[in-house]
Amino acid sequence: MAEIHGRCDDRFAELGEMLATSLDNDDVGAAVAVHVDGEPVVDLWGGYADAARTVPWERDTITNVWSTTKTMTALCALILADRGALDLDAPVAEYWPEFAAAGKENVRVRHLLSHTAGLPVWDGPTTVEDLYDWPAATARLAAQAPHWEPGTDAGYHSLTQGHLVGEVVRRVTGRTLGAFFAEEVAGPLGADFHIGLPAEHDHRVALVIPPPGGPTLPAGSDTPAEFLVRPEDANTRAWRRAEVPAAGGHGNARSVGAVQSVLACGGAVGNVRLLSEAGCERALEEQYSGMDRYLGMRMRYGMGYGLLGHQLPNPRTCFWGGWGGSLVLVDLDARMTVSYVMNQMLDQGTGDDRALGILLATYEAIST
Repeated sequence: MAEIHGRCDDRFAELGEMLATSLDNDDVGAAVAVHVDGEPVVDLWGGYADAARTVPWERDTITNVWSTTKTMTALCALILADRGALDLDAPVAEYWPEFAAAGKENVRVRHLLSHTAGLPVWDGPTTVEDLYDWPAATARLAAQAPHWEPGTDAGYHSLTQGHLVGEVVRRVTGRTLGAFFAEEVAGPLGADFHIGLPAEHDHRVALVIPPPGGPTLPAGSDTPAEFLVRPEDANTRAWRRAEVPAAGGHGNARSVGAVQSVLACGGAVGNVRLLSEAGCERALEEQYSGMDRYLGMRMRYGMGYGLLGHQLPNPRTCFWGGWGGSLVLVDLDARMTVSYVMNQMLDQGTGDDRALGILLATYEAIST
């Protein structure tokens, strides 16, 4: 059985066994964390940081977590809303005047956070390199017409959401999303999570390993433009340096859980308060419930997070995950986060048995 490192409270011992089994079967390198009341009760890792299995996954190993990054971007927006600097119900054009073009004058900030803005892709030919040119990428989105009447339907904004919310944050604060996150969130919390990774951290990165057989288009996808990023792109210096707030964040399970514990714990962890309790509750405000035209399945979207309350023991619960398997769940009732990151992607659509098993075992542990 694979060797597991870290620490784990006795009642969560099954999570260590599950991680070891996963490393023996599906995973190459991975980490699991559970925070309760902002404190880590599970902080485990194991396996390897490379596909050749020659470099051990260490305590400070980080990796690209794909769309789990969206929870960090959403938290930035919630913080600004709680401070009164951003009105989530205001038109986007109030902060970004150019955005009012092509019939988007009534698109609200909350539409950006809930994948209902009608801008799920960049129109026209787009390459991954186009994502790195922030002024050009956001100008294109500002000029586009929505694909549907904003607020009436949802289609997962897999890459565009980060640029849309990130530009609003930039207009409000004068700082890029990555800089705001580093200075106002990760820094105060001492969390090892980065949106735009400085070069000095490159040696700690576990490179992404594409899913066996290669990825496939999501169930509801109707255009290759929605799939412009390949797994291998995350392993380039250009991707790491760029700020891709929808999918480019680098961290580990410990840092993901530590940041999202702010939301789970009423806005404060230790002596650091980033939100009021009321500000945290905004994440749970349902913005859409129904079929997602991109994912091809029913979804409930809150303010920047997916909602899972009706499927779990505690109703005040939200989540999001990343392409290939990473996940963070935020339970405001249990004041708990559960996070899982890995380098071996699996192509299982919108679900992953590895993360699901960890979630179920966590709830079994806290229930007993």
